[in-house]
Amino acid sequence: MPETASSGPHAGGAAVVAHVPGLRHHFEDMEQQHEAGSLGMWAFLVTEIMFFGGIFAAYVIYRTLYLPGFEGGSRLLDVKLGATNTAVLICSSLTMVMAVHSAQTGKRKLLVMFLILTMVLGAVFLGIKYIEWSTDWTKGLVPGLHWGPTEEIHGNPPLGSVEMFFCFYFIMTGLHAAHMIIGFGILTVITIMGWRGRFSPEYNAPVEVSGLYWHFVDIIWIFLFPLLYLIGGRY
Repeated sequence: MPETASSGPHAGGAAVVAHVPGLRHHFEDMEQQHEAGSLGMWAFLVTEIMFFGGIFAAYVIYRTLYLPGFEGGSRLLDVKLGATNTAVLICSSLTMVMAVHSAQTGKRKLLVMFLILTMVLGAVFLGIKYIEWSTDWTKGLVPGLHWGPTEEIHGNPPLGSVEMFFCFYFIMTGLHAAHMIIGFGILTVITIMGWRGRFSPEYNAPVEVSGLYWHFVDIIWIFLFPLLYLIGGRY
């Protein structure tokens, strides 16, 4: 509960109310503020799940209709780069967990360090993704802009179905990358706040809800990796 205490007569006998750091005026106490923040983030994540859920549903429908083309397109992707990026994001989730723990235990320097490590790993992911997209461009695998595969496609499926696969590939990975860039902006603000000592064991909700967002983005990729890179197995 917020600390309220009278330290004697002041301004005509009015009680002096001690301010709890981090508590906004429209909340009764820190617990209520934390619950409201968590609820708000989970409500936002539900809308994100519905957003990506629609894309995943469309993917499943078209994959069922054009499976040979999707399998052929999947084999044109670099599965090693995809697997590397999966490992990178799992490590970034670990550093984000450590950042949240550091905030909860009042360890400012560790909080800043783990937030920076999280962003570095995110940058590694985007760097690898950029290399992969550049390679796709070179191989003529970008629908509408530079389409004309230069490699033999396994099973010789119709090119139209392979192009459909790459439409989904670029839409899904592009939206994921956009969410990661948004995450960079959020973590940058949180890192600056942490460096300035704005968080404590009593007030660290912004770090926690930012962590929820980052974990959500990582989980989306964990779904994307097998859906895009491992269709029909590898041999």
